This record gives sequence, structure tokens and C-alpha cells, in this order.
Amino acid sequence: MPIQVSDEVFDECVNRALDSIPDELAGLIDNCVVLVADAPSAGEDVFGCYDGIPLTERGADYGGVLPDRILIFREPHKSVCETEDDLVAEIHTTVVHEIAHHFGIDDAALEELGYQ
Repeated sequence: MPIQVSDEVFDECVNRALDSIPDELAGLIDNCVVLVADAPSAGEDVFGCYDGIPLTERGADYGGVLPDRILIFREPHKSVCETEDDLVAEIHTTVVHEIAHHFGIDDAALEELGYQ
């Protein structure tokens, strides 16, 4: 049975996942915001989404742009998790996956690392 949690509890799980990112790595994240939304666009079957210019693609002329966005979607996570521990683990995997995209790591490399 899918877990039923309030938006506040879900958001706290996202915060816990973000807090678990090592300081050395978190300090390298640049011009990026993490947001929570209810669901992806119709027809998309994803838990999260990275929208921005990866660090590996930013040149000397990078600047004056809106922050990159990492979106974490509530409904897909809640639909596959039965306990809060499951939810925290699944959100952590999604957060790491999307931050990896910010660092320029593609899906093939993430799959090899077990984050697909």
C-alpha cells in the first residue's frame, strides 16, 4: 500500500536527503536550487528532474542566469514506498541522481553506479 504522508513530512525527508550529502560535495554545488513538486508533467514517469547547465558545460562566459533547478516529485515517490524509511531511501537516491546531473554525470554512468 502506498505511503500516505503530509507535504511537510515529505519535504522533511527531502531535507534529510540533502543534509546527508557530504559537505565537500555540497560545497561544490553552484547556482542550483532544489524544489519539491507534486508530480512530473503528464506522460513523464520520473521521480526527479534536473533542469540547468551542468558544471561541466559552463564556460568562462557563464553568468547572469537563473539557478539550475532540481525537482523532486512527491507522488511518484509516495506511490512506490510503503514506509517512511523506504521513502527516505528512495528520495535520497533521487537527490543523488539529480545532483549528479548537475555535476555532468549522465544516466549511463549513474546506472553503472547503481543510481538508475
